[in-house]
Amino acid sequence: MRRRGGYGENFSHRFGGTDALPRKHPGRKRIWLQAVSVGEMLAIAPLLEELRREGNTEVYLTTTTSTGYRLAKEKYGALTIGVGYFPLDFWAFSERAWWRVRPDLCILMEGERWPEHVHQAACHGVPVLSVNARLSDRSYRRSMRYGFFIRPLSRGITRILCASKRDEQRFRSLGLAAGRLLTTGNLKLDVEIPLLSPADLARLRGETGLADGLVLLGSSTWPGEEAAMLTALRAARGKGLPVSLLLVPRHAERREELRALLARTGLRFHFRSEGRAPGPVDVFVGDTTGELRKFTQLADLVFVGKSLAPHDGGQTPVEAAILEKPLLHGPYMTNFRDIIRGLTDAGAVKKVETHEELIRVAVELLGDEAKRRQLSESAHVWHEANRGATARTLAVIRSTLAGTGRN
Repeated sequence: MRRRGGYGENFSHRFGGTDALPRKHPGRKRIWLQAVSVGEMLAIAPLLEELRREGNTEVYLTTTTSTGYRLAKEKYGALTIGVGYFPLDFWAFSERAWWRVRPDLCILMEGERWPEHVHQAACHGVPVLSVNARLSDRSYRRSMRYGFFIRPLSRGITRILCASKRDEQRFRSLGLAAGRLLTTGNLKLDVEIPLLSPADLARLRGETGLADGLVLLGSSTWPGEEAAMLTALRAARGKGLPVSLLLVPRHAERREELRALLARTGLRFHFRSEGRAPGPVDVFVGDTTGELRKFTQLADLVFVGKSLAPHDGGQTPVEAAILEKPLLHGPYMTNFRDIIRGLTDAGAVKKVETHEELIRVAVELLGDEAKRRQLSESAHVWHEANRGATARTLAVIRSTLAGTGRN
């Protein structure tokens, strides 16, 4: 909170002091949807749009982080009856928020488990759905080791809608009843990303200062990965390729660390947070929130961050794949194991084991348009074959709401 800032606004929400919500409409059911941060916020877009289109529900949306809150206010104001911070999961604060919101259904995104929130749902007779539910390798190992403590956190959840069959199997191995589990697929694969027009792309490129030619993107990078990307840039240019580098670090607060790194290279660079680039640059840093999808549309080749040692877990490759961008990733994509397996089987990604291999393969692909096109076409095929999670999730939401009374 101290690093990222922005938590002062509506701080009372943390203690259950939600903003006044409209009086409940007799013909609509109210859903309290909690999405912890930016990634989850982006994933719920198709769900919110469909719920609004149907017209018989209303959604109160909460989040945990300041970046998630800003994005929710900007993106979902017209699709919800209110946006707030999720209360601290302590009895007094949670109960206060519950009496203000009075939902008919609660939805938790992905891996969230809030014991007091779920307890309040039971006290009010309100069902809880865990949507897009998944267990990363790390969470699964921890859950298996401390199952006596972890399992009770899921007891109050009515149904768990899993992002993949692997996730469903993992929940079963933790002792959850099969009747409470259903694989509905990954909502993130149904996200519609607004495509920039040629004029908007040209305008964005002008704002970044990136020269004509190829753009190599480091997507949600972590420490050490930016240095490899800079080396790849130099190696590609050494081969005579007209390449610029676009870096979007996972944590924007690392900007001063990156500034020091870039200053030592002698390259021209600019940060998005400083406004429009004053002139041509070699490296542009997208240190703002919510613009990765736009920046990705400028890219000719994308490396997915947090996937090279010493990091583990990986950042999402989904948006870049939906945008049909050629993808590179490291060996440590455990948070997206099923997605990466699907992309690999479709021939839509290239895996690199080390920083040195990243540099070599990036230069190779930047110099081979046919290989990049093949990766792009394979990503398109993969995406079309894996859509439909929103419709399956909505079906469960409708059936669950049909069994609820009016508060």
